[in-house]
Amino acid sequence: MSASTGTERLARFLAHAGVASRRHAEALIFSGRVQVNGETVTTPATRIDPERDRITVDGRPIQAPKHHLYLMLHKPAGYVSTVSDPQGRPTVLDLLPKQLRHLRLYPVGRLDLETTGLLLLTNDGEFALQMTHPRFAPEKRYRVLVQGHPSPTTLEQLRQGVMIKEDNGRFYRTAPVGVRQLRRTATGTWLELCLHEGRKRQIRRMLASVGHPVLELQRVAIGPLTLGDLPPGAWRPLTEAEIAALRSPKNQTASSSAAAPSAQSQKGRS
Repeated sequence: MSASTGTERLARFLAHAGVASRRHAEALIFSGRVQVNGETVTTPATRIDPERDRITVDGRPIQAPKHHLYLMLHKPAGYVSTVSDPQGRPTVLDLLPKQLRHLRLYPVGRLDLETTGLLLLTNDGEFALQMTHPRFAPEKRYRVLVQGHPSPTTLEQLRQGVMIKEDNGRFYRTAPVGVRQLRRTATGTWLELCLHEGRKRQIRRMLASVGHPVLELQRVAIGPLTLGDLPPGAWRPLTEAEIAALRSPKNQTASSSAAAPSAQSQKGRS
């Protein structure tokens, strides 16, 4: 292998192959888990020739997929948004047919265990990076049922950003979010939240910090793509128009409002 004759950066190749997002692919390379023609490589910018060089990760040969897949899934509660789970809990990939589980699909971002709603799956690392990178990620829209009835002052606090505590004990102020009250029930309030940030359990922590714990949480849109009438546990491929719309710069800051076109939803079978 020669760094001067390779046609593609190693990290980019791993992302295109569906191994991981480019950011995670770079971490794999830095940690010494990637080999090119039997030699460990620790520089993500190393150039390789996918047609001639043998690439392995932890000894497993990697080949770029012939076709990239882009799916949307209605994640039910009780499923983890990972490819595998050391605790043996069901993963979102368990909702797909067997013939799709071997195509190196993985979730784009995460929804926590009890959160439901729209989740993207792909084997295109470049697409996954664009959908999750803070500079490029489209806005996400959520419907939230909270305990109690937040006051207008509390809703304005959420809009401006609040201090919340991370798992490492550090405090940080959330970025401004869009907040709209939808309706009240006898004991709770339905809200709509729109945000670009995606920190761990951010919405739950934000609302707990202002005294209104989350009772139900569902993601209903990513940029222009909406969950629509896709049933829980069902999935469907994205159309070319939907993929292009998600990639479009104009949807990186615009509010999500367009509904996804109707399509036959498909239930994954084991």
